[in-house]
Amino acid sequence: MGRWICCLCSRVADLLMLLLVLALSCNPSTAATASPSAPHIKPSYSFGRTFLGLDKCNACIGTSICKKFFKEEIRFDTWLSSRLKLPPSYLLSYSGNYTDDAKSWRLVDITRLTSKYRHDRADKRICTSLLKTKTCSLERALRRTHRFQKWLRAKRLTPDLVQGLSSPMLRCPSQRLLDRIVRRYAEVPDAGSIYMDHLTDRDKLRLLYTLSVNSHPILLQIFPDVEGWPFPRYLGSCGRLVVSASTRPLRDFYSAVPEVAADLALQLLAVLRSMGTNDLNYFFYFTHVDAGTFGVFSNGHLFIRDASTLGIIDKEEGSQLIDGQQEYKDIFSCLTVDCQSAFVSCNSIREKHSLVMVCQELLPKLLKGKFLQPVQEKIDSFLQHCADGLADDQSLNEAVAKLAELLKPLRSCDSRFAYRYPDCKYSDKY
Repeated sequence: MGRWICCLCSRVADLLMLLLVLALSCNPSTAATASPSAPHIKPSYSFGRTFLGLDKCNACIGTSICKKFFKEEIRFDTWLSSRLKLPPSYLLSYSGNYTDDAKSWRLVDITRLTSKYRHDRADKRICTSLLKTKTCSLERALRRTHRFQKWLRAKRLTPDLVQGLSSPMLRCPSQRLLDRIVRRYAEVPDAGSIYMDHLTDRDKLRLLYTLSVNSHPILLQIFPDVEGWPFPRYLGSCGRLVVSASTRPLRDFYSAVPEVAADLALQLLAVLRSMGTNDLNYFFYFTHVDAGTFGVFSNGHLFIRDASTLGIIDKEEGSQLIDGQQEYKDIFSCLTVDCQSAFVSCNSIREKHSLVMVCQELLPKLLKGKFLQPVQEKIDSFLQHCADGLADDQSLNEAVAKLAELLKPLRSCDSRFAYRYPDCKYSDKY
């Protein structure tokens, strides 16, 4: 009798369990509650290789910072919203955010060395001029060139390997400058050597391509801000995009209050002075300046925002490339400029060269109508004298010193100028 009761109880328990399972399966809300919750999928954006320019490598700048993009540790401003969307690819520069710990973010500039239109036009020129086709493998085409074959055989970067390139930085090259490029090229593991043994064929093509299109990222690498050079920090490249510390262009400060304008003008004059006189005996000069050439960090410090128009003359070694050799041109000479454009003679560059351009293009817009008379009249008189460019180097330098003395008392010492505050409260320098 007891055994029969146990058997009955067992069957009843099985029946109750079956009914419970059926009830759960028929009630979706109960079933969802009973099952583990689905993992939350973080919204993400899958980068296109075309947007970054990775589809063009190794005719590109580098890949040192690609992981940051793919891990979303570099985001465009629009990415900070829930709607992840890449900006238009035709823009020349983008404002972005960069992090090392996914908690604190800092502003960065994400830029192309030239517009996408010019990039596409140059790519088409490579294919049509070298392989006589509309489309091709850019790397295969460039590898066949006489210049790159010389690069492959070379142990050291020498002036003949860069002759005819359009970059102002390479118009008057010295061996000392070229050695510095190889030794500090940041897209490869640091070897600290002037010889190119640590550069693979791929590395050599990327370096040559960058120097041919725009030397801006190379200047940031070989003259870093941590050593006191007036350039924003180079953070890396991915495809045809360059990432560097963020600055606001000088044009944003044309309407600044008088004390800010005076401070920026003094910094601008100091940068020009350091370009002509520095410990390494390099003379930097501009071939062109505009409102985007200089930029200002959030702490008020002024830097050279766009170094693409900077030329360099080695005051210690001099140029090892005579002007006649500059006339050599090939496909690398024509990637972003007209092949018929003439080079500026190294011997024609004077110390006042950059100052005259800045007096013509930038300082009047920054200082015009900002101060009371007779100070404003004295400033305007100097700027006109400087812009005319008729004075010799020495007299112009003396005039610059007088302008600096005029501007110093016009700037203020407060937290708006974080780069020199509170030091300015306790130093006669300011």
